[in-house]
Amino acid sequence: MSRTAELLGDAKVFHIATIDGDQARVRPFGFVMDFEGKVYFTTGNGKDFYRQAKKNPKVEMSAMLPDGRWIRVSGSAVFDGNMAAKKKAFELYDGFKAIYRSPDGPTFEVFYLDNMSAVVYSFTDAPEKII
Repeated sequence: MSRTAELLGDAKVFHIATIDGDQARVRPFGFVMDFEGKVYFTTGNGKDFYRQAKKNPKVEMSAMLPDGRWIRVSGSAVFDGNMAAKKKAFELYDGFKAIYRSPDGPTFEVFYLDNMSAVVYSFTDAPEKII
């Protein structure tokens, strides 16, 4: 598993920011997976996040790590419809079945970040660039 996916997974909840017109919008996410060398996330295509990221794919996320450090990840959201990634997400998290019913349902989306940057920060050490 990539270090970025591992750290976000350790955080349990991370927040992703998008731009909606001239206003930043932030919301919590919890699912992340390393799949085929990419860090994947999921959403529904009826959500504001999806609409905003399709219009302006530049997103940034942040999470507090259990040890008091925090991670900041940025990049451009790429919605690729990768069915193998969708199936893997359903395999890893049973909760998707109640929300989206099946990986090939009409609203379930997967995305990864292109041009991803990930940096871990702390109050005492220099920033650690992951990617």
